[in-house]
Amino acid sequence: MTDKKTIAGHLSVVITILIWGTTFVSTKVLLKDFTPIEILFFRFIIGYITLLLVYPHHIKMLNLKQEIYFVAAGLFGVTLYFLMENISLTYTLASNVGVIISIAPFFTAIFAHLFLHCEKLRLRFFIGFTVAIIGIILIGFNENFILKLNPLGDILAVLAAIVWAVYSVLMRKISGFQYNTIGCTRKVFFYGLFFMIPAIFMFNFKLRLDRFTNLSYLMNILYLGFGASALCFVTWNWSVKILGAVKTSVYIYMVPVITVGASAVLLHENITGIAIVGIILTLVGLFISEGKQVIKLRKKINDIRTRYKML
Repeated sequence: MTDKKTIAGHLSVVITILIWGTTFVSTKVLLKDFTPIEILFFRFIIGYITLLLVYPHHIKMLNLKQEIYFVAAGLFGVTLYFLMENISLTYTLASNVGVIISIAPFFTAIFAHLFLHCEKLRLRFFIGFTVAIIGIILIGFNENFILKLNPLGDILAVLAAIVWAVYSVLMRKISGFQYNTIGCTRKVFFYGLFFMIPAIFMFNFKLRLDRFTNLSYLMNILYLGFGASALCFVTWNWSVKILGAVKTSVYIYMVPVITVGASAVLLHENITGIAIVGIILTLVGLFISEGKQVIKLRKKINDIRTRYKML
């Protein structure tokens, strides 16, 4: 793997997390007049159509086993993850869900160790994980966080984190098939939308396209569809292909950091001193987990700069 490709992999996942960390604003606006399942369906329909237009080619499977991987990725990464996350928000505090979802890298590391022979567990990962989670909990105090246990909601949030870890490992497997990343992501979206159909009937889904005459609703659903779904799933999946499931997943620690920053800029919410400490600890945890990779990445960037200066 070339140095430039590794750097591109890290930049790709950073862009992904930057967008995912701000999607709460769009979701918050849409929830005024849309149910969670409606937001989920509309954003992935837009995402699927976008990827179809960008890459209209059909991916021919070599065997049934490969097809099953795509089916599972759509079920876990699109339908189950977002449904569990959204439903958990109706039973427990949003701050609880934010903290619990952030443990996804832990489960990713476990599953990658069990099912991906090329990704082994490292002590520095668990040290970084512990520091980052402490930081994420402190960030929660920025909104008068109270870690109140709500069994059903909290269990669903844990399951969502596990489901996302499974998805990351599945995409690592799929990346080994050497298909086009956009085509693979589109295929995953197709199965995700397919498995979403029962939920549409279960959760009182209403089409009501007239709601998008509201420019605010239209712009926010387009942001979720084009940015958070079509673009970010492609960049995430490509980063998993380049960096691996574990190295990519640790960037999830940055989501609460970006969310707090976006709250301050877009919603003019205050950032407390304890939240700032939490942000620092979270970033330290990320650095510990990816310490060697960050040092290598910096060295590679400097080497590339030196080469260009010599030209």
